Amino acid sequence: MHQITPFSEDYASARQRLLRAAKQLDWSIESHSIGVPGPTGEELCLDIVSDPGEKSENGIVLSSGVHGVEGFFGSAVQLAVLEKWKTLSLPKMKYVFIHAMNPYGFAWLRRFDENNVDLNRNFLLHEEQFAHSPKGYAELDTLLNPKRPPSPWEPFLLKALWQIAKYGIPTLQQAIAAGQYEYPKGLFFGGNGPSKVQNLLRDRLGQFLRGTRRVVHFDFHTGLGKMGESKLLIDYLLTESQRKRLIDWFGKDSFATSESTDVAYQARGGFGRWCASQSFAPDYLFACTEFGTYHPVQIIAGLRAENQACHWGTPADRSTIQAKKRLKELFCPSNESWRTQVLQRSIQFVSRAAHGLDNLNQKS
Repeated sequence: MHQITPFSEDYASARQRLLRAAKQLDWSIESHSIGVPGPTGEELCLDIVSDPGEKSENGIVLSSGVHGVEGFFGSAVQLAVLEKWKTLSLPKMKYVFIHAMNPYGFAWLRRFDENNVDLNRNFLLHEEQFAHSPKGYAELDTLLNPKRPPSPWEPFLLKALWQIAKYGIPTLQQAIAAGQYEYPKGLFFGGNGPSKVQNLLRDRLGQFLRGTRRVVHFDFHTGLGKMGESKLLIDYLLTESQRKRLIDWFGKDSFATSESTDVAYQARGGFGRWCASQSFAPDYLFACTEFGTYHPVQIIAGLRAENQACHWGTPADRSTIQAKKRLKELFCPSNESWRTQVLQRSIQFVSRAAHGLDNLNQKS
């Protein structure tokens, strides 16, 4: 019998399937409309589903779609976990799933939100300013953000290879992807102030996690690293007990911290560092769960073309349709082997964390 895939074709079906699975488990559902319609006029919402079970000092949070189009992967993981848990006994703790943090990007096949903001560059801390750009971004702006619709005849690859030969990939990744606050229509724009999502989660996530002492939060991402390989990325200072847990549960090579040479670049405004600073729980272990897809140059080319299409093309343009289709493939490959591998690994991460927390609870 053919197994039904948890990967959905579009945002609307992904949302419908996730909410249906939550209802079947008698989980509570809280929906927040962003007030902007989807491609077919559908309502776009950030949905929070949670297990309303007994109080617990432990919690698991799974979030998806911070980067819009990456929601195809993150939503599939959340759905697969819910489907699996229909037949399994769960360790008793609080479970909170944040579905489609950037529903606009998910629905319209963008990495960025309705204001062209990269949400994972928007979560600056209170003392940080929404200003400045990384060294080198200004010089690359005309290459990255041309003010015209995308064209198959653009020599972007040759220009990119020249820049790589001149500066090297690490330097370029830091200049391009670290987060900029001066080019509102450019790639990796962090915004002019806190997004609606940041303000919403500051209030609601704390309410859902009230009473917890230890929380593990997985935020699902794709596009960084070798095809199919996984890494837990940490952009804040871990405690020794948190570091030990990561090693015990997932292995010493499973994660990379901000001071590690394994991290491709240092970004500002990350969701993880913000969550860790908010006192949602005394012990908040956040991991950006990253799965590799295509080469960095292909990723940048795809983001560039879609951004051109968004600002300088029209939805009906063939070039726009192709750019968005390509972006979806770049961040959620259609290859069945990749999809099977990343789902299995993601479920393993969640399962080990849940049982690890449960063991800690029994020892304390």
